[in-house]
Amino acid sequence: MESIKPAPIKPTISFDIYDKIDIRVGTIERVEDIPRSNKLVRFTVDFGDHKRKILAGIKQERENPKEVEGKQALFVVNLEPKKMMGEVSEGMLFDIGYPDNIMPVLAVPEKPVPNGTRLG
Repeated sequence: MESIKPAPIKPTISFDIYDKIDIRVGTIERVEDIPRSNKLVRFTVDFGDHKRKILAGIKQERENPKEVEGKQALFVVNLEPKKMMGEVSEGMLFDIGYPDNIMPVLAVPEKPVPNGTRLG
């Protein structure tokens, strides 16, 4: 396992701010290439009661981005939609490692849970 020097902890936030972040489990049903981008792919994610398109910059991180199809992961679902490369992302994938310059991995539940299950 790689070793890193942990970054300083970010400034303290209140529980009110934390409580506003909606993090849910979703299953990545489909991973599609965005040809004009050298970083982004489009996920179709099932959150139980609805599906969303979420863009993720994993194209250069994985030899085969489709290897995450069928996996559950954590997503922030209440960010305002963001347009990138002509596509709209309706959330954000939680992955671990990118800011620390290590090969990112998905943040996943330890065992399967219903899609839409909330963190917290």
